[in-house]
Amino acid sequence: MRTLLFKLMLHTIAAMPLGFAQAIGGGLGLLAFIGSRHYRSLFKQHYLSAATQNHFPARIWSAACASGMLFSDSLWIWRNPSKALSFTEINNWEVVEGAINEGHGLVMLTPHLGGFEIIPRVLAQHFPATILYRPARQDWLNAVIEDGRAYPNMHFVPTNLHGVRQMTRALTRGEAIGILPDQVPSGGDGIWAPFFGRPAYTTTLPARLANRHHTPVVMFTAKRKGLGQGWLMQATRLNAFSEDPGTSCSELNTAIEAAILIAPEQFIWAYNRFKHPLGAEPPPQ
Repeated sequence: MRTLLFKLMLHTIAAMPLGFAQAIGGGLGLLAFIGSRHYRSLFKQHYLSAATQNHFPARIWSAACASGMLFSDSLWIWRNPSKALSFTEINNWEVVEGAINEGHGLVMLTPHLGGFEIIPRVLAQHFPATILYRPARQDWLNAVIEDGRAYPNMHFVPTNLHGVRQMTRALTRGEAIGILPDQVPSGGDGIWAPFFGRPAYTTTLPARLANRHHTPVVMFTAKRKGLGQGWLMQATRLNAFSEDPGTSCSELNTAIEAAILIAPEQFIWAYNRFKHPLGAEPPPQ
């Protein structure tokens, strides 16, 4: 029953014009913020702390609304990839071309911001992309997500040893790989590093893969331009990561922060980025 309801919602949103879909997503974001004390607590704590440290105006209701739009953007992009591509303005594409033409592949980093699901589809128009993803805990939800994300020239692999091996092979072939760098890795797969002033358990994978293959790393964002107006996709090439794991994780988090500050209201602030995963050492005091 849940699968049918979710698919019905997906198809309903997909059938709407983008602006209507985003308005519904914004409403759902407000409902989640008002209706869930846990969601609201995480959201306010993370968002307001970042706003204070980085001196950007705190627009808490706008941010709650935009968080719901991130969900509706993803659903709409999954079901309308061609339309979504036509709604996407691309900045700095020469950065991507220059990086991939070096012949060592490309590590693309994409935080959960705005219409981030459009980014691998843009890249897949030009070269194959292998994307690392964490399967949902519920089988029915995972099936829906995998069906929605399926797209030519894009290959999704799970966050396990088999998936990492496939990404390594893709880099060897000179192809692109994609990682969501703001997700908390499993215990033993990360290092505590500062993120908006607090210790966050941070993946070491992007730096390990990039340094092993001398691969260029590009941070991508897809900022929502306005209701129904699509997204502005921007590419920023990062400096080579340090060989020291602790330093490289700090460098990665600094780059993620810079990407988020392009459109801070559009980040997924309710995600518990500072949790202590099972099996990880305690965070520093």
